[in-house]
Amino acid sequence: MTNFRIGQGYDVHQFANERPCIIGGVTFDHPQGLAGHSDADVLLHAICDAFLGAINAGDIGDHFPPGDPAWKNADSKKLLTACYDMVKAKGFALGNLDSTIICEAPKIKKRRAEIRQGLRACWA
Repeated sequence: MTNFRIGQGYDVHQFANERPCIIGGVTFDHPQGLAGHSDADVLLHAICDAFLGAINAGDIGDHFPPGDPAWKNADSKKLLTACYDMVKAKGFALGNLDSTIICEAPKIKKRRAEIRQGLRACWA
């Protein structure tokens, strides 16, 4: 039997004016972005939490505190890569990833392949 871990991540952000709308590392043409200290990429933050949860390493706020100026407007792809590096350091690797995005806007489907491609680059 293979030793494997399962992590669960969840994240929610409010809409905010004068911010880019970034979901899954992709910038959407939408009149509002998401509120947050970093780029507020709700999908990548949820995946970070899943990675960290799988290795019992806390959550994204423990590693990238929202009050720390180092993470102000940070690219969440860098946070995701750092979280996956922690997974690898514990001797694990990603076997499968499934995620659910719940939003009325922006529409995700047309950009789904682009999101998937960008995600793969974070742990290639």
